[in-house]
Amino acid sequence: MEIVHKPVLLGPCLEYLSPVGEPYEKKAWMVDCTLGEGGHSNAFLSKFPTLNVIGIDADSVIQARARERLAPYGDRMHFYNGWFNDFHANYPAEYPKPDLILFDLGISVFHYERSGRGFSFRYDEPLDMRLDPNSEKDSAGDLVNNLREEELANLIYLYGEEKLSRRIARGIVESRKSGRIESSKALADVIYDCVPANYRHGPIHPATRTFQALRIAVNSELRHIPPAIHNAFNNLNVGGKLGVITFHSLEDRIVKNYFRNLGKQCVCPPEVSVCRCGGSACAEILTRKPVGPTEEECRENSPSRSAKLRVVKKLHDATEYHLLGVEGF
Repeated sequence: MEIVHKPVLLGPCLEYLSPVGEPYEKKAWMVDCTLGEGGHSNAFLSKFPTLNVIGIDADSVIQARARERLAPYGDRMHFYNGWFNDFHANYPAEYPKPDLILFDLGISVFHYERSGRGFSFRYDEPLDMRLDPNSEKDSAGDLVNNLREEELANLIYLYGEEKLSRRIARGIVESRKSGRIESSKALADVIYDCVPANYRHGPIHPATRTFQALRIAVNSELRHIPPAIHNAFNNLNVGGKLGVITFHSLEDRIVKNYFRNLGKQCVCPPEVSVCRCGGSACAEILTRKPVGPTEEECRENSPSRSAKLRVVKKLHDATEYHLLGVEGF
């Protein structure tokens, strides 16, 4: 089986999330919250022979590829088909509490190259972008063709940080008067044609941020993150480690703010007269600054260029107060 996606920051992940020492003398459990084709899980299972991994993915198609790849590890590898926020909100009773948890919030190269769902404007594919192909939620095509101009502009600006969001939204609305925009290439062409000439030849394609915004909106990516990492942290055994890889500033802001709260002595709001959050840090922050890729990794694996890894070690459970100020947009 050809593997399309190469996992990012693999060396730092193996180092910071290494199951070594107390309480990892015997069997340890890890949750890979974004399994994809199984790159990170494969590396952890290979390096740590007493480790068991639970791999989560909402996409049954890509999970089938991971099942084939990870079959040699037998009953050390377990699979959950669904969203990671649902998994951590209702941690399955049949599994021990984990010692390690990893979120890689990037989209697998498989989705861009092989899914056929319009994630990339390089191909002429149906404008879908749903990570779960069986979902009944609106597709990217539904949003592009049905949202009002102002709603579309706000979405592109908020999730894509696109400075020409209003101009692009206006161009999309004008174009769809002639018929629905059905494919990724058609949408990319509309965006290309409606932006200024100098914007067409910048460092990235002018449709890049709009495609990011649509993908985030379709899959509610940012809204999933705060409750997911909060519940995941509380699911950890004390002494366990939680790592999150982000790829753009919106994701990283959420993770940074939550981890910062975990490291504070008290996060109760001023109107709370008596501390209710425990009055001590919930976690030791193991990465004071996010860990990024080396120059060599950037050369060999271009998607890693914007990747950042943050890791904390659990001291005790967090409360709902630790989510204050952590916005999921």
